[in-house]
Amino acid sequence: MNDMEQLRFNMIEQQIRPCDVLEMRILELLKQVKREQFVPVAQRSLAFFDMDIPLGFNTAMWQPKLEARVVQELHVSKADHVLEVGTGSGYLTALLASLAGRVTSVEIVPELHVLAQQNLAAHHFENITLAVGDGSQGWGNEQYDVIVLTASTPVLPAAFQNSLKVGGRMFAIVGDAPVMYAKLITCMAEGVFESVTIMESN
Repeated sequence: MNDMEQLRFNMIEQQIRPCDVLEMRILELLKQVKREQFVPVAQRSLAFFDMDIPLGFNTAMWQPKLEARVVQELHVSKADHVLEVGTGSGYLTALLASLAGRVTSVEIVPELHVLAQQNLAAHHFENITLAVGDGSQGWGNEQYDVIVLTASTPVLPAAFQNSLKVGGRMFAIVGDAPVMYAKLITCMAEGVFESVTIMESN
């Protein structure tokens, strides 16, 4: 096992499994989609650390355990169309696209949009649509099976719940620092939503 694979193994065993990420298809996915390839070169040595990694523009890659836990909790399948708001470096996009039928990802910062394009191009995904724009209040008129908001929001805009299909799942970090909650919201029936707090976020 080379050094990079040892670090990846340690990340999975010491950070991700203890965060209740135990689904084998998710653990295997974390081995297949190389996280370090989505980390800015200057921070690549931090790729497997238990920390947010700054991307500039007041944004960051999530901690590995949060990425893994979110992907597990959303139960993404090949039948799903996913909306990701905040493409960032494209790593979470790649994880979602590996499991979903289609992923639409919107990024407000043009430079990050370009970065994600470059990072994802090497992986030859054919089921990702990348867009530049402000998705903070919703995106388009389509309904989605899964919605992921990668930036926190003080209050969750109703537009996102309205964009969920019945049976659809949404992840969002809601609240104001220092008290924010990672929430999984499920559309149980038309206009009926169930919200579960997965973990506190800081």
